[in-house]
Parts: sequence; structure tokens; C-alpha cells
Amino acid sequence: MPNATQTKNRRGFLGDSMRVAGALATCSFFGYLAGRKGRNRELLWQIDPDKCMGCGNCATHCVLDISAVKAVQCFPMCGYCDICTGYFDVGYTELDTSAENQLCPTSAIVRTFIESKAGQRFYEYTIDPAKCIGCAKCVKGCALMNGSLYMQVMHDRCLGCNECSIAVACPTEAFCRVPAEAPYLMKRQAIPLVKKFSIR
Repeated sequence: MPNATQTKNRRGFLGDSMRVAGALATCSFFGYLAGRKGRNRELLWQIDPDKCMGCGNCATHCVLDISAVKAVQCFPMCGYCDICTGYFDVGYTELDTSAENQLCPTSAIVRTFIESKAGQRFYEYTIDPAKCIGCAKCVKGCALMNGSLYMQVMHDRCLGCNECSIAVACPTEAFCRVPAEAPYLMKRQAIPLVKKFSIR
């Protein structure tokens, strides 16, 4: 028959074991919550369009054969110009969609007539992401006018490399990390325009 000291020791051991198990369970729970919170704050690569100079490195330095970086159009900033410097090569001979007149080497920009008003013709310029190779020629050209075309990392294509080789090669250090819940950036001057159009 166990004596009182043995019973007390067993009871103490069981009590200590329960406290340790409880502490481990609590730590595990809070660790789980912290892990979930950390995943919500996952960071992704993106290009700050206000720093990008359209150097062309996005097309050649991505680890993918066809870059994960694509040109995007901010329509509230676009002038819908007849002669778009992001669309037409400076040596164009005609204002048409023939390849020799286009700045884009892959014809990734689609030019669509919108309307004619007060003797002027207006066109919409949209990017076909399947054709865009991220060369940024349109971005550099558009910078001469409204600057509505700019580059962004497309996260359905990006592999999320730990060290992005384009970021390393970027001469203006335009690559930055952004939260996964807000993965795309706009030019600063576009933000008030987008808000104005969304209110209407």
C-alpha cells in the first residue's frame, strides 16, 4: 500500500505534467495564430511606377522565359490620343495598326477607335498581357505624354523568387515588397483620378 509521501509525489507529478501540457497547448495555439497572421502579411514583389524608367530589364532579367512583368494602362490618366507616343514608333509613316508603325515589338497594344469630337479622333489603347513581354518600350514612349502606361509584376505569373533577379538589375531600385492583400501599385498622380472616376 503506497504511503502518504508517495501519493503526494504522484499527485505533484501529475499536477506538474498537466501544467506543462497546458502551457504547451497554449504556446501551440498562439504559435498557430501568429503563423496565420504572418501568412496574411505575406509580401510580394512589385514595381513602384513612380521610380520605373522603362529601361527594358524586366524583359531580359526575369527567370521566366516570358517575363512576369507586363505593361498596364491607367485609363483615367490616358488622353486617348490619335498619335499615342506609347503606341506609334517615332518613325511611323501612317497612323494605322501595321506592325512597322508600332512601337511594341509584339503588337501587344490594341488600338480601338472610340469617337470623333470637334475634328479630333480618340482611341483607346489596351494591353494584351498574353503578348506583352515586359520590354517597357510603350512605357518609355508614353512618358512623353500622359504617362498612363506603366509596368507591374503580374502575380498569376510571378514565381515569387526570394531574390528577384529583375529587382537586382533595376537601375532605379523601383522594385519593392508590397502586402499580398494589396499587390498592385498606381502612380501617385493616378490615385486622385481613379477616386474621382470611382465616385461617378
